[in-house]
Amino acid sequence: MQTTKFNEPAPAPWYRHRWPWLIMLGPFLVVLAGSYTMWLAYSGQDALVVGDYYRQGKAINRDLTRERAAVSLGLQFALRYDAASGRLLGSISGAGKPVQGAMMLKLVHSTRPEKDIVLPMLADADGNVSARLPMLDMARWQVILEDQERSWRVSGVWPWPQQPAVALSASQP
Repeated sequence: MQTTKFNEPAPAPWYRHRWPWLIMLGPFLVVLAGSYTMWLAYSGQDALVVGDYYRQGKAINRDLTRERAAVSLGLQFALRYDAASGRLLGSISGAGKPVQGAMMLKLVHSTRPEKDIVLPMLADADGNVSARLPMLDMARWQVILEDQERSWRVSGVWPWPQQPAVALSASQP
């Protein structure tokens, strides 16, 4: 026969105690963190790997004629970003003489293609170019300058803001 004491209260059910909830908190947080990690993996794009890298590599090798044309013209390009005025300022010359005409400047972000910038530029009689650019992100930019007809191209790397200005010259590929 079982005896019960009338003075002791009945034990509370398990969900009224804090220890089971504290023990279950760890696995719940792991499931939450895993769900967030999966959402990050599926919502962002894989920008570092290009799907057709072999075809793009072959196209780059075929496209070296523009660098050779820039070398034959002796092109030199200097560029700096003036954050106060929000402008890219530069100058271009070929064999010691200023180059005139319409050009296209591409600033290619090192890892995020959505941050790439393409700016049309027009060189004046002195070879000076200018373009409005409200803010330039801190990155290692690939700078590509080519003429409107795409007959020559000057390119190089610009780690901004570590280097406030960059000077590029056409070199033999």
